[in-house]
Amino acid sequence: MTEDIMLKVERLTKIYASTSGVGALTVLHEVSFTLPAGASLAIVGPSGSGKTTLLGLCAGLDTATSGSVRLAGEDLGALNEDARARVRNAHVGFVFQNFQLIPTLTALENVLVPVELRGEGGREADARELLVRVGLGERCDHYPVQLSGGEQQRVALARAFMNGPKVLFCDEPTGNLDGDTAAAMAELVFGLNREHGTTLVLVTHNLELANRCQRIIRLRGGAVVSDAVS
Repeated sequence: MTEDIMLKVERLTKIYASTSGVGALTVLHEVSFTLPAGASLAIVGPSGSGKTTLLGLCAGLDTATSGSVRLAGEDLGALNEDARARVRNAHVGFVFQNFQLIPTLTALENVLVPVELRGEGGREADARELLVRVGLGERCDHYPVQLSGGEQQRVALARAFMNGPKVLFCDEPTGNLDGDTAAAMAELVFGLNREHGTTLVLVTHNLELANRCQRIIRLRGGAVVSDAVS
């Protein structure tokens, strides 16, 4: 694999065993694509089409039934959970629809979580700078309950960039936001993507957001039905 390929997915399949005896459920079927460093990809499709499952497999949050994922040169299927966690912490940033902030930590402390997990100290100034970049320089000491949904999502975005990730995975990053706040969030995601040269993989129902990506993969029934340059 060449160095400029950040994500390589080959014949990725995920099957869940039945708990009712009716039969196994195939949620992804032989999905393949290659994504170069710095590229942006939107994954779209109806609910239940396998979008979030694909994102989780690409990020090493779950393991495939068959097929392979290479992320930043690492074969995720060959790694145990601890090793996958190390790859994620070294190379990956996440922005989720439901923010996933720690309620007992301030905005600043939430942004610092990724580097503290790596045992790195002395990064408070970097965290403050990221919060300034997302328009929350005056909110560093506020707790999530004291922030609006849009502000919490901006904290999550700052946290996602704290490690200087090679890949940013976003799962419906504007799904819980109103129109104006969603537009501002989109500007931040794509602005930071450009500034940092971060590869962006975005799951969304928002076709306007998807069309801002260089490439759009559409899923239906767990399979790719179209793969186009936007």
